[in-house]
Amino acid sequence: MAGVGVKLKRIYEKKSITANVFGVGYSILITIAPLLFIAICIWVMEYVLGFGSESYLNRELFSSTILYIFIFSLLAVHLLFSPVLARYMQDAIFEERYEDVMPSYQIGLLLTLILGSIPGALFSAWVHYVGEVSAVYVLLGYTGFVTMIFLLYSMAYLSVCKDFERMSMFCLAGMIVTFLLSLVLRFWLHWSVIYSMLFSLVVGFLLIGSLEFMAFRRYFPENSGRYRLVFTYCRKWWKLMAANFFYMLGLYIHNFVFWTHETAEIVVKSFIWNQNYDMASTIAMFTNISTMVIFISGVEMNFNKKYKSYSEMVIGGKWGDIDASSSRMFRQLSDELVNLVRLQFTITVVAYLFCIVILPQFGFAGSIMRIYPCLAAGFFMLFIMYATMHLLYYYNDFIGAVFTSGSFCIITFLVSLIALDLPEIWYGVGVVCGAFTGWTVGYFRLRWVERHLNSNMFCTGTIVRREKARKPDSKVYDKRDGTVSEAE
Repeated sequence: MAGVGVKLKRIYEKKSITANVFGVGYSILITIAPLLFIAICIWVMEYVLGFGSESYLNRELFSSTILYIFIFSLLAVHLLFSPVLARYMQDAIFEERYEDVMPSYQIGLLLTLILGSIPGALFSAWVHYVGEVSAVYVLLGYTGFVTMIFLLYSMAYLSVCKDFERMSMFCLAGMIVTFLLSLVLRFWLHWSVIYSMLFSLVVGFLLIGSLEFMAFRRYFPENSGRYRLVFTYCRKWWKLMAANFFYMLGLYIHNFVFWTHETAEIVVKSFIWNQNYDMASTIAMFTNISTMVIFISGVEMNFNKKYKSYSEMVIGGKWGDIDASSSRMFRQLSDELVNLVRLQFTITVVAYLFCIVILPQFGFAGSIMRIYPCLAAGFFMLFIMYATMHLLYYYNDFIGAVFTSGSFCIITFLVSLIALDLPEIWYGVGVVCGAFTGWTVGYFRLRWVERHLNSNMFCTGTIVRREKARKPDSKVYDKRDGTVSEAE
């Protein structure tokens, strides 16, 4: 999301209530709108098509299919290659090597599809032969998984172009088509509810991914064919890859742990999930997802000015001015983090009270609401840690980001194993402990960066780019024939 602050600054400069509301709305549009469109579409289809009239087995099968599609497509796209490829694309754009962007897209998409589709195919075969699910349904589910990978991957690339409004509009258009198609399949062609919904979602995902690809292709129509250069970035930026790997794994590892709990369900001898825990985890995530909006609209906009000022002072400024600019930058960073915590805490408390009062009327009660409070606190700290990680990226402190996400992932896993034997109210303690540990590591790492910023800036940089090549000839001038060496 780097660079979004420029657009937000133009909005907030008007200093009016309308501008503030529009700024928040724009932040929602570029952060969580695609997710909301898909979630709302699925909920509306279930209500209109009569999803509740289906048998319990069919409802559980469809719900577990959608859950697996979303979780494992996210992991396939963002677990390894996505952050490195985004970095490669940004560097190519900065260096005006626009013809090198398309090779990275193609290589990354191929690797991501291999990473996701092979295990997905094996699991689909297991569902068909062991779970005895019809081949048509399995094929639809597998196609939905592959198309979701394509959608998320294209979205990640298009986001680097900062075309957030178009991405949200693509998702909105795709979900409208999905809903209308489901109505045609259900009420005109008389398909079953789950087949109508699943097929329509596959078509919608494919439409969104195709629109995103076409938009991306308009930005970068040329292809240099330099595919090998992409692989060097994976070796060069392995720290970025590791930091993202631990974060994404930690985001879901507590769910995987509770899939082994005695309360977990096994659908058609294949799908394993813990409905109560997974639902409580989803509600807790939505409770705190406003952190992304606050982070984009506040930290990115205000902190970015101080960061830019410091960067300009480094180039030709006096030492006193550089030191003063550094102090102002970190003071602004501290203020924004405090404001982020204060505002998000208020939002979390209000959302928690709302969920406690309203959600039981829609069937979300009992075990779900007993698990939810601890997870809500955990995701609150998790998204604060996420913001801290991104601030470490500002200063190219990828080691600090690895330590932050790694400690979060490991502690979340270990404490979640312990939580299996605890009462329901403490099931989410793994996320709480893991996120708090990760945030603590990230905070103290930021303090370390503050103390060593100037030394790292002036003493660890590379003035001359180092490359591997043939050693040039030491001879510069041949006196006998008067020729100049190529090394000259």
